[in-house]
Amino acid sequence: LSAPGGVSLVVPQPNINATVAQNILLSVEYSCRGVATIEWKHVSSWGTTKIVEWKSGNYVNISTVYKDRVTTFENGSIQLLNVGMRDAGYYFITVTEEYGTNTYGTIIVNVYEIIYEDLHFVAVLFAFLAAVSAVLICFMWLCNKSLHLFQKRATHKLTASATEEIELETIEC
Repeated sequence: LSAPGGVSLVVPQPNINATVAQNILLSVEYSCRGVATIEWKHVSSWGTTKIVEWKSGNYVNISTVYKDRVTTFENGSIQLLNVGMRDAGYYFITVTEEYGTNTYGTIIVNVYEIIYEDLHFVAVLFAFLAAVSAVLICFMWLCNKSLHLFQKRATHKLTASATEEIELETIEC
């Protein structure tokens, strides 16, 4: 974007997706002939907040809300540390040249939560299924052992009754 006074601004990444607690870089590159004033604002459903304003090579004025969370760079970019859900929204940068010409840029930031509840549910479900399968394996092992014992007893009884029949037949003769 180039203005008549010679101020230009490039926004290489106009849409940023981030997760909660991540650090994000709102990257821009500006150029102008004179000294420029850079101003960043955040607009969301909670309202408009001025984040920071500075003059190239001069003062930096960071609002108290962002005091420990913003780092500024000479090219006009800012880094926002530890983003939260409230940081989602539109970020507007205004670069104003000392002669009064200015240019604007916009970056949209989407912030997503990591759903720990879902991970917790999956972990609990996995533990439950592992416990159920362990119980079923033990039950099958016990059934197998009792089946072998039952088969041994039945074979022993059959052998004993067959021997008795042979003995009875021998006696009758």
